[in-house]
Amino acid sequence: MATPTSPQSHQLPTRTTTNSTDEAVPDEDSSQTTKLFHERLQAWKHACDYIIDYIKATEKMHEHNSKECEKVLKTVNSPLKEGHHFHQQNGGIAGMFENVRTNTQGLANSHNETAKTLKGSVLPTFERLYGEIKNKTKELDKGAGKGSKLVDKARNASQKQIEQLGTQSATFDSRGGNVKAADDPYILQRRVYHHLNRQVIEENNSRDDMLAVQNNFSQFEAHVIQTMQQGLQQFSQVVSNQAEATRSMYGDMAATSSRITPNFEWDGFVQRNNHIMIDPNSAKRSVENISFANQDHHSTRPLIAGSLERKTGLLKKYDAGYYVVTPSKYLHEFKSDDDFAKDPAPENSLYLPDCLIGAVDGTLFNVKGKDASKGALSKVSMSHEYKFKAHTPEDARKWHDVIQSVTGGVSNSSPSSPVAHSSTMGREESAMSPTSGGSAMSPTGHNPNNPTMMNQTTSPTGQAPMMDQHTGPTGQAPRGGQTMSPTGPTDQGLAGQPYGAEKRNDGLPPQY
Repeated sequence: MATPTSPQSHQLPTRTTTNSTDEAVPDEDSSQTTKLFHERLQAWKHACDYIIDYIKATEKMHEHNSKECEKVLKTVNSPLKEGHHFHQQNGGIAGMFENVRTNTQGLANSHNETAKTLKGSVLPTFERLYGEIKNKTKELDKGAGKGSKLVDKARNASQKQIEQLGTQSATFDSRGGNVKAADDPYILQRRVYHHLNRQVIEENNSRDDMLAVQNNFSQFEAHVIQTMQQGLQQFSQVVSNQAEATRSMYGDMAATSSRITPNFEWDGFVQRNNHIMIDPNSAKRSVENISFANQDHHSTRPLIAGSLERKTGLLKKYDAGYYVVTPSKYLHEFKSDDDFAKDPAPENSLYLPDCLIGAVDGTLFNVKGKDASKGALSKVSMSHEYKFKAHTPEDARKWHDVIQSVTGGVSNSSPSSPVAHSSTMGREESAMSPTSGGSAMSPTGHNPNNPTMMNQTTSPTGQAPMMDQHTGPTGQAPRGGQTMSPTGPTDQGLAGQPYGAEKRNDGLPPQY
């Protein structure tokens, strides 16, 4: 029978201590190193995830740019408006726009191809790297992480045995050595050594695993960095090609436009429209060479035209003007005979059949009538005596003869100067009255010495007056005691007498 060995001679596994404070169950976290490496892998995974997001955003940017280039292309995709004004072959504006369309379509295609390359070639590189980092995290959890859990389990078992040994050792002293066989401190101590041995084995295994992971991490991180470098180099090459294509296409647009010579389009335009363009060697148009319908109609040729002076204004001075007697029997007054400086609208227009003309006195003669240039107002306006002055007596006689040939009546009164106007007024009116024996009477048709008395009116021919349909039998005095002025329009039905020379009894002006 084997003899029991003493505790002193029994060989138990021991742990080499580095100092006297080496505890049986260290008060430390066995998974601390594992957690550190886990955080390290998580940091690399996030870094890789950043790059993946960046490449995806860049891919979407190029997709968006491709669509935007398509929109830009639509701005020049339609043919040029009025395109026939431009040379349609290469080398002109039309060719320049064709080049712009081609390069813009190329930009859209280039951005689209870049997006596809980033998604199909560059992005998978970083996605695979992200997967490797994720798998490394799983290996750490299954390897070193699992070993840390076994260490913790062994340490808990050892701690439990040590606590039980302490409890039974205290009981042994209090009972004087009377303990149960299962609670014998000797047996409990051996159990402590047993669990400590298993604990140390787990701790050393975990240590070896962590050292392997720690040594492998250097190589793994080098692989991560190299993979990132390769992926970013590929990314740079793709986007650089895109940038170079963009620069080249925009440069081609500018080069195409710069090759157009300044006179290219103009020379072609002149050549295509030579039959429409103005010949610089042809003579300019002039009014003198222009003809139009009724240009020489007899109604457009004046009976007489020239310069006369007329007494105007408060100062009663003579102002020069250009006067014309037309076949329409008007005496028109103009500022000048210039048809080009301003619209030749007459300042005054006298319808001569409604007027009376006085006798010629040297270079002076008078015409009494209404200004017909005022339109409807001329019907209710008062008659006015226009005093004219010709340059010579011969000119005065010419004007008088022409005007007399178309006027409605003639007066023997001669023009008077402003000084002798008052003294001669009575003589003029006396000469115009029926009692003076003259051929005509005063334009007003009444006795100036007694305005309330009715005076008979004679026609310019000196004949006895004839009554119109408003009066009674010929020679009968008109009702109302009023006399008509000879300045109204001529009634061709009364043997050449001026319209209005007869007396009316309705109290209305002659023109009514």
